[in-house]
Amino acid sequence: MHGPTPPLPLPTDQLQFAMPPMYDSLDDERRHRKERLAGALRIFGRAGLEDGVSGHITARDPEYSNCFWVNPFGMPFKHVTVSDLVLANQDGQVIEGRYHINQAAFTVHVQVHAARPDVVAVAHCHSVHGRALSALGDLLDPISQESCAFYEDHALYDSYTGVAVDAEEGRRIAAALGSRKALVLRNHGLLTVGDSVDAAAWWFLSMERSAQVQLTAKAAGRPLLIDHKLAVATREQLGGDLVAWINYQPLWQDISRSEPDLLS
Repeated sequence: MHGPTPPLPLPTDQLQFAMPPMYDSLDDERRHRKERLAGALRIFGRAGLEDGVSGHITARDPEYSNCFWVNPFGMPFKHVTVSDLVLANQDGQVIEGRYHINQAAFTVHVQVHAARPDVVAVAHCHSVHGRALSALGDLLDPISQESCAFYEDHALYDSYTGVAVDAEEGRRIAAALGSRKALVLRNHGLLTVGDSVDAAAWWFLSMERSAQVQLTAKAAGRPLLIDHKLAVATREQLGGDLVAWINYQPLWQDISRSEPDLLS
């Protein structure tokens, strides 16, 4: 006995699916990047990724390509608003904003941005599991779907020279990164990049979790590696900045709805 005929499926063009927005003006694009930067900093703060005054996310200005928005020096990530963000030029001089910036961190970010014109945002924090992985001088192994996104697309900066304060150190870090999305800075932490703030932030969060999974798995036994061909295929499916942007949207919706004051 057959039941009633179900309704016809809705046309797919009537279903909502978020994609990166397009902008009518540079002012609109600037506002968007600043909103996403403030939101990413708050998300990082919620996740416990800041350590004192260490940790930064930079976003290239859409008009002045050699100037970058960054979090204010010494302000808790969880309190940052759009109006708190600081714009500094490639020499680390503040040209818009009310606060100082962390010159040492900014110097590194500037060199990464300079070497990678395709990069809109750079994220670096002294996260717990990232630092643990970096203390071992290890890369991420292909042991999970998420870690495969970084397979053969991240590198190790195999040096530690103290707090990076000069442009030459920044250039060496940028050279180690090359065209990849992420870097393990030995005895230091993680660094990720993306063609949007959303992508760079997602890669950092995913890399930190992948480091946690790897350290936990190795502590428990011997992790099984995913085959090279399957790891490459998984990276091709999941390792692009658009996929990162899409993955990040639930985090953005959560922070922007629950803490709308970040937009002030």
